Amino acid sequence: MPKRILQGTVISDACDKTVVVRVERRVMHPVYKKYVSRSKKYAAHDEDNRYRAGDTVRIEESRPISKRKHWVVIGGPEGAAAGRRGQSRAAAADEPAAEAGGAA
Repeated sequence: MPKRILQGTVISDACDKTVVVRVERRVMHPVYKKYVSRSKKYAAHDEDNRYRAGDTVRIEESRPISKRKHWVVIGGPEGAAAGRRGQSRAAAADEPAAEAGGAA
């Protein structure tokens, strides 16, 4: 049986090597026959901490990695570089120093 692949939006990247992805689907209401949006959150493994909140990613079903993680991120935006979390903190720390140095 093939592994399921879903697409959703990262809503949290606070944990190390883990992102929480919200997958939305549209279903028809059984009585009113209108389409209703349903969503579910999945904890997915992100080995390089490269995805941030707001990124659209694809996740694939996998073996259990932890108590809650049974999914792995397989793709996302092209701008997501490996180890982006660590680079953004270093860049943010350098910016105020550069601005202060340029003003003095």
